[in-house]
Amino acid sequence: MLRIPRLFAVSVRNPSFPSLPSVSTTAAGSPPPQLRMAPPLDSMKAEYAKSNRSSCKVCSKAIEAKSLRLASVSKGKGPYDVVNWHHLRCFPLSSHSHSSPELIQGFSSLKSSDQEALKKLFAENDKAEEKVHKVVENVQNEAQETEEGDSKKEKVHKVVEDVQNESQETEGDSKKQKLCPPDVKDEVNINFSVSDVKSKYRDANLLPKWKAFQTVIYLERDDGLRDSSKIAAFDFDGCLAKTAVNRVGAGAWSLMHSSIPDKLQSLYNNGYKLVIFTNESNIERWKKKRQTAVDSKIGRLNNFIQKVKVPVQVFIACGLGKSGQAQEDDPFRKPKPGMWRLMEQHFNSGIAIDIDQSFYVGDAAGRESDHSDADIKFAQAIGLKFYVPEEYFA
Repeated sequence: MLRIPRLFAVSVRNPSFPSLPSVSTTAAGSPPPQLRMAPPLDSMKAEYAKSNRSSCKVCSKAIEAKSLRLASVSKGKGPYDVVNWHHLRCFPLSSHSHSSPELIQGFSSLKSSDQEALKKLFAENDKAEEKVHKVVENVQNEAQETEEGDSKKEKVHKVVEDVQNESQETEGDSKKQKLCPPDVKDEVNINFSVSDVKSKYRDANLLPKWKAFQTVIYLERDDGLRDSSKIAAFDFDGCLAKTAVNRVGAGAWSLMHSSIPDKLQSLYNNGYKLVIFTNESNIERWKKKRQTAVDSKIGRLNNFIQKVKVPVQVFIACGLGKSGQAQEDDPFRKPKPGMWRLMEQHFNSGIAIDIDQSFYVGDAAGRESDHSDADIKFAQAIGLKFYVPEEYFA
């Protein structure tokens, strides 16, 4: 189980070729400057995925159950470590300081074939770094022997830039086909048509302004809502609202934290669009009481929005997960990123979302007391910073 601090952020970064050492020119006869290597960063861990719910921090694709995965392990703000999983070929090896794959935690427990695959990966990385460093050293030597002054510096910097670009294109392109296993599904692209939008979910009627698309119920447009490149996203139950599984009804809830209205108003005033992404499988599962489940969920959300007095966009995933007698997880149900993709592609006026400025808050973070890790996995699948509500709203 993933252990996390009470408050931390998860970010996804694209893999990059190891940064080139800085290059400077010196007077004739002076010794060449020393190449400065990056300091050691996170430690590494290798194991076989226990399920298919983890996702790669580089490509955001799922990591298949029982497949080899690599993690960068770093110290969080609290007493727990932050673990970021990757596919074997997606792992940014140049950012880590292990001189030998045998030093990776869990290496001895791997199959011999996977141990060999790791050794090969290390060897390829060493060869690539050696090639870049040799080219840079040659450039430095040439700079000392030829042109002087500013024109010399410009030439050196231009050559180094060309080397870096060439290295990224050649080494990077050669690995693009290997970036993810061929059985990993591509990012979700949702075909949305107005003709597919319904005013009912199955046999249940929806309240005004609420519509259904496939297995999602959404709030069509809250008054005053502004689309934005900055998204402040939240879970609902256990995050914004205190609810109980044995209580139904539009009034069966209370604010999870007293600071929520002021916090949401501040975000709205600072240009964020507020979005709620919430699972509610009872709507699908309660076939004989579906209208009750729909009225209860939508009623609570309507009352919440009236309480906080801030425009909010809402998406409800009604489909089932595998544990809910479905053959496979519904693509819109968290931790799957389908609800986010629907919002991103069709409900943000075509405005590109700034992932670095956006974030997600949820209570299902995989801690011992949590009911699941769906929220943190949802954030990781998208690349969003993640917070738990008890700290975000403190």
